[in-house]
Amino acid sequence: MQKNTEHHYMSLALNLAKKGRYTVSPNPMVGCVIVKNNKIIGQGWHERAGESHAEVIALKEAGSAAKGATVYVTLEPCCHTGRTPPCTQALIKAGIKKIYIATLDPNPLVAGKGMQELKNNGIDITAGLNEDEAIALNEIFFHYIKTKQPYIISKWAMSLDGRMICHPHDSREITHTQTNVYTHEIRHLVDAILIGAKTAAIDNPQLTVRHYDPGCTVKHPKRIILSGKGNLPLDLNIFSKELPGKTLVVTTEQADQKWINDCREKNIDLMVLPNQLRGEINLFDLLNALGKLEITSILVEGGMMTQYNFIKNNLVNKLQVFIAPVIIGPVEKKLKLPDLTMLDHGKDFSFMTTLR
Repeated sequence: MQKNTEHHYMSLALNLAKKGRYTVSPNPMVGCVIVKNNKIIGQGWHERAGESHAEVIALKEAGSAAKGATVYVTLEPCCHTGRTPPCTQALIKAGIKKIYIATLDPNPLVAGKGMQELKNNGIDITAGLNEDEAIALNEIFFHYIKTKQPYIISKWAMSLDGRMICHPHDSREITHTQTNVYTHEIRHLVDAILIGAKTAAIDNPQLTVRHYDPGCTVKHPKRIILSGKGNLPLDLNIFSKELPGKTLVVTTEQADQKWINDCREKNIDLMVLPNQLRGEINLFDLLNALGKLEITSILVEGGMMTQYNFIKNNLVNKLQVFIAPVIIGPVEKKLKLPDLTMLDHGKDFSFMTTLR
């Protein structure tokens, strides 16, 4: 089989894996393609935790024809019993002859053990095919499994003069409608959205997914509100029983007990962390606690101080900053720039960078 053909089949498996991007958390995205006599006889992808893995789905489609076939899988097959049985045993039982693995699984329960078990049972193994793409695909899972903390995406919009807040008489929106659609795409991909109490009180947002592709499974991320001193109004949109998804308020032992009791009477989910100076929430404690809840990724949409605190503590994995071609300054209404050859009029300009 030619090398470019091998990459082709692994690329197909990677594309299959992406189909689980909205539903698979806290598990990784995995795709599998089974080939025999240069013909695909089985394929599958992992859709959600607790359901069949990609290899098992592909083997079921291939049936008895899987004997002597070649498997292309984007992540090392699991060799332990978790929510589902080990995929290594299913591959061995099916009589698979050769397996191409894009990348090893960083999970200590697997981490090379799955590949070794397959080798010990006479299966020819090649690892590292399309590896960079496979690692990038599951950057959230890899970070979470190694650190037990959520992967943090910090996102904000600002004007060319660095302003994140508009004049009270102006519209609150800084960026273009296209950016809003993209923001909802990011929301759809993550497990949770996080803002501070001030942003929650001033903006009164819903923090739901309202722009998505027709026909896709809609997953509304958990809404996390930081209110260290317990001064968050309880009549905000985020507490509406009509909203899909759930809201978690994080506070400290310094919060007013009456406010805590009011939250509990309204069946608002609370996380109470130990006291810090000035009633601040310790972000390291927060991320450790959220990791235990299997929250693998968070989009930080809070205001300037919330963003600053995450960056200051070196907790941000990726920045997504949208810079609009407007100047806010001290004026009542935003000043749109004239057309310039270096700017695309009416659109936003963004940069994204991975910090760690």
